[in-house]
Amino acid sequence: MLMSLAEYLTQFHSGFAVFQYITLRAILGVLTALIISFIVGPVMIRKLSQYKVGQPIRELGPETHFSKAGTPTMGGALILVAIAVSTLLWADLESRYVWVVLLTTLAFGVIGFYDDYKKLVLQDPKGMSSKAKYFWQSVFGMMVAVYLYKSAVLPVETQLFVPFFKDVALDMGLMFILLTYFVVVGTSNAVNLTDGLDGLAILPTVMVAGALGIFAYAHGHAGFAEYLGIPHIKGVGEVMIFCATICGAGLGFLWFNTYPAQVFMGDVGALALGAALGIVAVVVRQELVLLIMGGVFVMETVSVILQVVSYKLTGRRIFRMAPLHHHFELKGWPEPRVIVRFWIVTVILVLVGLATLKLR
Repeated sequence: MLMSLAEYLTQFHSGFAVFQYITLRAILGVLTALIISFIVGPVMIRKLSQYKVGQPIRELGPETHFSKAGTPTMGGALILVAIAVSTLLWADLESRYVWVVLLTTLAFGVIGFYDDYKKLVLQDPKGMSSKAKYFWQSVFGMMVAVYLYKSAVLPVETQLFVPFFKDVALDMGLMFILLTYFVVVGTSNAVNLTDGLDGLAILPTVMVAGALGIFAYAHGHAGFAEYLGIPHIKGVGEVMIFCATICGAGLGFLWFNTYPAQVFMGDVGALALGAALGIVAVVVRQELVLLIMGGVFVMETVSVILQVVSYKLTGRRIFRMAPLHHHFELKGWPEPRVIVRFWIVTVILVLVGLATLKLR
C-alpha cells in the first residue's frame, strides 16, 4: 500500500525511491508490527481480563501450572492484527506470494479463533472437536496446495530441493500438492503443541521466520541466487516483508508473554503462526530446511506421537508427560530453564539451516 504511494511520490522527489528496497521495507515492517503490538497489547489484555477470557488448566498437567488459571488468552489475535496491518502497509500487494502467505495465515487463525471462542467464551470445555479442526485445516491446506501447483510458472516452483546438495532437485509433480498440505497442516499443529509454556513457542517462531525471510530474499534476488547456487524465484523476495512482520509482532507479543505470562496466544495464534512458517517454507522451496530449523517443534510433535503409540502398544509411557517440555518440568527443571534451553536449541538449529545457503 505505502509502496504504491512511494512510487507515485517518486515523480516529485527521487528520495522516495528508497522504499523500493525490500530490506528497508522489511525493517519498517518489523518496527510497525512491534509498535502495533505495544499499543494494542495492553488494551487487549485489559479487555480479555474484563470479559474473563481466561486459560483453563488441565488437572493432569504439572502442578506449577495451576497458578496460571485465568490468565487472559486469545492473545494471538494481537499477533495476527500486527502481521496483517504491517504486511498490507509495506509489502508489494501485486505479489501473489504475499497474498498466499497472508491469507493462509489468517485462514488458520480463524480456525484457532473459533476453537478458542467455543472454549473460553461459550464455556464449552471441548471446544472445536479434533475432527472438525483437522477437517478445516485440511480444507485450507489443500486449497493453498492446489493453488500453488496450478499457478506455478516454472519447474523450480514445484521441485523439492535437498539441503547441502547444489544440484539435487526432485520433480514432485502432483506429489507437490501432498507435500505442501503436510508441511502447512503439520507445522500448524506442531507449533500448537509447543505452545505450552510462557514464551516457549513464540521466540522459536520469530527466529525461524527471520531465517526464512533471509531465504526469501536470497531466492528472490537474481544476483544472490546465482552466487549461492540456489534457484531464483521471481517475486518471492516480497515474502521477506511478511516474515519481518512475524518477527516484529512476535517480539511485541513476547513482551507480554514472557514468564510469568500476562497473556497466552491460544490456538488463534499458534495454529496461524505454524501455518505461516509452513507456507513460507513452501513458497521459498525450503521444506526440508524448515524441518531442521523447526527442530524444537518436530521434537515436541514426535514426543506426543511416541507417547501415544507406546502407551497403546505396551501400556507404558516413554516420557513422564508429553509434549516434551512437560517431561522436563516433571523432572524438576524450572519453567524458565526449559524455555531458555529450548530457545538455545532453536538458535543452533536455525544457524545450521542458514548454513545450507552456502554449504552446498
